[in-house]
Amino acid sequence: MNRSKKLCILLGVLIVSCLAAFAALHAEEKQEQIKTSGETVLSIDSAKVTALSWTYDGMTLSFRRDGGDWQYEDDAEFPVSADAMDALLEPFAAFGAAFTIENADDLGQYGLDDPTCTITLTTDDRTYTVKLGDYSTMDSQRYADIGDGNVYLAVSDPMDEYDVELEDLIANDFVPYFDEVSQITFSGSTEYTVIYDEDGKSLCADDVYFTSAGEPLDTSRVNSYISKLRYLDLSDYVTYKATDEELASYGLDDPELTVRVDYTDDGTSDTFILHISRDPEERKDAADSGAEEDTAGITAYARIGDSKIIYRLSGNSYEALMAADYNDLQHQEIFPGDFGEVNSIEVTLDNATYTIASQKDGKALQWLYQNEEIEIDDLQEALEALTAEEFTSEKAAGQLEISLTLHLDNEDQTDVTISLYRYDGIQCLAAVDGKSTAYVLRNEAVELMEAVRAIVLN
Repeated sequence: MNRSKKLCILLGVLIVSCLAAFAALHAEEKQEQIKTSGETVLSIDSAKVTALSWTYDGMTLSFRRDGGDWQYEDDAEFPVSADAMDALLEPFAAFGAAFTIENADDLGQYGLDDPTCTITLTTDDRTYTVKLGDYSTMDSQRYADIGDGNVYLAVSDPMDEYDVELEDLIANDFVPYFDEVSQITFSGSTEYTVIYDEDGKSLCADDVYFTSAGEPLDTSRVNSYISKLRYLDLSDYVTYKATDEELASYGLDDPELTVRVDYTDDGTSDTFILHISRDPEERKDAADSGAEEDTAGITAYARIGDSKIIYRLSGNSYEALMAADYNDLQHQEIFPGDFGEVNSIEVTLDNATYTIASQKDGKALQWLYQNEEIEIDDLQEALEALTAEEFTSEKAAGQLEISLTLHLDNEDQTDVTISLYRYDGIQCLAAVDGKSTAYVLRNEAVELMEAVRAIVLN
């Protein structure tokens, strides 16, 4: 290799080394422009924002404030949630940066040449544009450009709020807590009124809800129904400006069930009205087929009062709300009273009548049969286990299996007679005070008869 060729090679190596050194120095210079921030780099008073729009995932949503209320630019009838808009503005009330990259030239490396989301906020005197880029792989924080020539790593990611669709911004109808319910009126598929009355007469001391005819209802069941209303999920709307034709298509021109609740919350009395209907065609098909359906296949809708918003209900919610008949809310136990109030029992069994009495021994209660102390636990357990499988008014036609008259220490009712009649191999028919009430499982009746026999035939 001649001398000139060696010199050319050495010169090339020198040039490459210089370029590498220059690049390293340039990189160091760039790196030195990245500094820890921790400061608030943008502060916009939410109350002064008159317009807000953003583009994300190919969709642009634009809103303006009109007289204090927000309006959706594409449809002024859309009911905009003030709370949702406040949440969207909140990140920029004090937008903090964890790191600042000053004089950033290559926005592409931060994902800001084609932003993930571009947000525009307008006040009376200024318009702000915020671009959100990629996540920093090291810090898992989002790059942001607020238009001042710098790139920031956001302390909090605005995309937590802006990753929404229009349906997330609707002002859904308000469902109250129902702190105190004074009355519930059902109309449609069932017609009756539930009244709150702490002084109502019942076998069960806990009963505070009664029909307008004075029939006691199970407090826990009524409260459970109120809870279903209280926590009803009304978020899946199908329209927010229902026409008369649409109401008919959803079956809400003539609701299947209307629930009216008179209540008081925080000392203020008001009325809540909920209309419920199944899809008319689907309802007709179900009625024609008569077959049981999986609730997952049910299409149903709800409307609050005269609201123009129609919501889709899940099959489970529909079934739960439609379970509002008197039989759904009354006691399912054949004897709903407190056994501690029973002071004697007359039993008719196997064509014989027996008397089981009690007496106080100090504070303890002793049970006696033919003046001999007995254990009553099995009889009590069997009596309390008698539960309606299905309510009925069918007249008893079968043989009497067992009848018990319970004498009570109760101001509202001094005695109650429960009679069980043979119905078929699976069920007995229960009558209370001579009135047919419900079908109960035969094995429950057998348990009761065996508990009595264990006492009287011992």
